[in-house]
Amino acid sequence: MNPVKFYSGENIPLELHKVRVVQKLHLVPIERRLDAIKEAGFNTFRLSTADVFLDMLTDSGTNAMSDNQIAAMFRADDAYAGSQSFARLQQAVEEVLGKKYLLPVHQGRAAENIICRRYVKPGHVVPMNYHFTTSLAHILENGGRAAELLRDEALELKSENPFKGNMDIDKLVKCIEENGVENIPFIRMEASTNLIGGQPFSIANMMDVRRVADKYGLMLVLDASLLGENAYLVKQREAEWKENSMADIIKMMTGLADLVYFSARKLSSSRGGGICTNRLELFKEMEALIPLYEGFLTYGGISVREIEAMAVGLYETLDETMISQSPSFIAYLVREMEKRGIPVVTPPGVLGAHVDAMKFCSHIPQTEYPAGALAAAFYLISGIRGMERGTVSSVRDENGVEILADVELLRLAVPRRVFTLSQIKYVIDRMQWLYDNRELIGGLRFTYEPPVLRFFMGGLEPTSDWPAKLVDKFRRDFGDSL
Repeated sequence: MNPVKFYSGENIPLELHKVRVVQKLHLVPIERRLDAIKEAGFNTFRLSTADVFLDMLTDSGTNAMSDNQIAAMFRADDAYAGSQSFARLQQAVEEVLGKKYLLPVHQGRAAENIICRRYVKPGHVVPMNYHFTTSLAHILENGGRAAELLRDEALELKSENPFKGNMDIDKLVKCIEENGVENIPFIRMEASTNLIGGQPFSIANMMDVRRVADKYGLMLVLDASLLGENAYLVKQREAEWKENSMADIIKMMTGLADLVYFSARKLSSSRGGGICTNRLELFKEMEALIPLYEGFLTYGGISVREIEAMAVGLYETLDETMISQSPSFIAYLVREMEKRGIPVVTPPGVLGAHVDAMKFCSHIPQTEYPAGALAAAFYLISGIRGMERGTVSSVRDENGVEILADVELLRLAVPRRVFTLSQIKYVIDRMQWLYDNRELIGGLRFTYEPPVLRFFMGGLEPTSDWPAKLVDKFRRDFGDSL
């Protein structure tokens, strides 16, 4: 796809779609936003959308569906077993992902549950490029542990490294040799690494991982939830694949994996998920767990209407004009914040723009959750809901000691075809103001801490009266503006 250049020389993304259905947004006054974030325990997950202006929490289930997806929902075969809707989904999975056997599940973490229940045992180690919160939780729940094998430079948040999601092959071999093949159920690759800024891996790296897997007789599992965007960045950044189609790149990536699972809430802008493979023995090993935990084998806990939308969405993943929209908006957002001196993860990745909270709030100790504090502060002064991706999203060890995250990020998700450019410019404007007043942001501490995945529903409170001071400064600068 050739870029569209502007005569003015301005470098802005151009939407290659039109908006046909709209949803009203609410930008409530900052005083209400202060009450709302207090009621939510300074956890943006617990905010009501009635108090949220731009919802940049996640791209999971929030991507805009196409007219063709919505139209397909009306032809759903509403049968418990043997539904033709599932047959169409199965065909889409085979044609797009190149996998013949499909196990449907209600979302990505359900796929992780099935895979980990079947393959992860106490004492097992799962090598991976980097963990995702739910994948790690399921591995731990089944008695295993994760070995994160990124290259050291991947955690340099500001860099020119185009593939920070690459796995370190030397570390992988060492992990296998030290733990023993018998203690490694599979190798996991995530496209793209969510928790370090949505950074992709290259096909060359996945080929190297495949060779190691073959040498030791290990299974390679691909989390394909952000496969489309990873494939798009491969096409943009990996010279050998520049002239290939999205279909070629996606098939190459999935072809290197024994087992592919995905969240359709990300991959195909619908609800649901799936596990797919070309190895019948793997399919059979997991088959019985689907009716036990999800639903019958031809619906897996998913509405058949969503199954129809998922099938269409998989085909649309091959459309470069569609898949490029979110990464191009993210790149614009990152570039504009970087111009203003705001510390962001570079190069731009997928899923969203990521602000480096450790540099943004360098005065806040990591034990007081700078990324969580930044997420709360940004909501307060803008009405924009982002997500903490740092130590709040981490865990404690067996002695209750905080395991500090490798990075502290505020993620501002940019779902596909949802926001306009003026809204993105509003994000930049408010982030600039907050950066100029960053010394007013203070820390947080837990008041309620669930034992698992605490970032979802945990409650926090400020360590001082900094939110009131931030509101006061906002009013002095913006007057009666929302």
